[in-house]
Amino acid sequence: MPIKKHIPKRLKFLLRALRSRNYRLFFMGQGISLIGTWMQRVALGWLVYRMTGSPLLLGVVGFASQIPTFLLTPFAGVWVDRLNRHRIIVITQILALLQALVLSILVLTDMVQVWHVMVLGIFLGVINAFDTPARQTFVVEMVEKKEDLSNAIALNSSIFNGARLIGPTVAGILIAAFGEGICFLLNAISYVAVVVALLMMHHIHKPRGSLPKKIFAELREGFKYAFSFSPIRSILLLISVVSLLGMGYAVLMPIFAKEILHGGPQTLGFLMAATGVGALFGAIYMASRRSVMGLEKVIAVSSITFGVALVAFSLSPIFWLSVVVLLFLGFGMMSQMASCNTLLQTIVEDDKRGRVMSLYTTAFMGLAPFGSLLVGSVADWIGGPYALLMSGVICIISALLFIRQTPHMMTCIHPIYSKLGILNQPETQVKERQPV
Repeated sequence: MPIKKHIPKRLKFLLRALRSRNYRLFFMGQGISLIGTWMQRVALGWLVYRMTGSPLLLGVVGFASQIPTFLLTPFAGVWVDRLNRHRIIVITQILALLQALVLSILVLTDMVQVWHVMVLGIFLGVINAFDTPARQTFVVEMVEKKEDLSNAIALNSSIFNGARLIGPTVAGILIAAFGEGICFLLNAISYVAVVVALLMMHHIHKPRGSLPKKIFAELREGFKYAFSFSPIRSILLLISVVSLLGMGYAVLMPIFAKEILHGGPQTLGFLMAATGVGALFGAIYMASRRSVMGLEKVIAVSSITFGVALVAFSLSPIFWLSVVVLLFLGFGMMSQMASCNTLLQTIVEDDKRGRVMSLYTTAFMGLAPFGSLLVGSVADWIGGPYALLMSGVICIISALLFIRQTPHMMTCIHPIYSKLGILNQPETQVKERQPV
């Protein structure tokens, strides 16, 4: 009986960011849309591998779809700091809907070729270059209470990974029954939900207090701000290494499903879903945290967990064992991503938030195309298992180097926590942050 009394309170605490109307709308619309997004990701990988049978081309297609994020996101961050973020997201979501619709028509009419996939991938990459930093920073504007920010970021991660659980499983079944085209069509339809949710919001744009400078001057200011402050610098460097050398595992999933585990599209769907389950648990764990205190330890442990899981997955020839390992991989990946995001959003200054989060996006997503190309090339040369083994070892080393930096990082961060009221210290003890 006592346990039952505590369940509603705990659930209410886990979902506390949903008290904000705008965030609640975004949460529901995005939850539907992300299922379609994951269906498209799985279907796209299977389509390319079915058409080409080449691990290298899988990497090339991944590179083409993500390279615009690397090239354009830093500039997009400047515009995100200048313009109405709500309006930017509405436009990018409509354009993403059109991209998925065109891809579905090409596949369903049996006209699709590899170059079509690459061109449409580049187009989606340009969209994401603006959409991702805008969404990352828009969370702050949707959440009415500052203390709910970390919970909102964690809930974003939970719906992202809840969709990762559902989308790949559904995609595997649909691909086996109807082919890849239906997945792209359903993804296009799913964007309607998030567009409607965005249009229903009561949003007041907060313009910047000063007149905007030249775009390159603002870009340079953002770089200087981020890389002269050691906590932001250390987080961005860790994310960069993990993204470049660790996230390429997703590109090789079709190879592991077919060649190593001797399965088909349903096997691929289950593998991706296992990663999603682990990531969902990681997101729930992050949502249950009461404070940002201790996040540096979460970043370190989750990064090591991710690297060890990569090594274990690369060595596993057994389906059920691979599924178990991917649970830990997903947990480590999501815990690291959400904790890095939360810590950055907490310590960054408001007028530079768009530019710093664009650098986060560049590190997390922008370097992924180089990782896809690199891992695909290495896998073509020495095989997928050895490529992932090397990636996992390097991720572990990077996490250990990050751990060495944490004492100095926290010395720099504690005055910010005190100023924000996170620490119980008198205001007279608060010192201004100095670049290190």
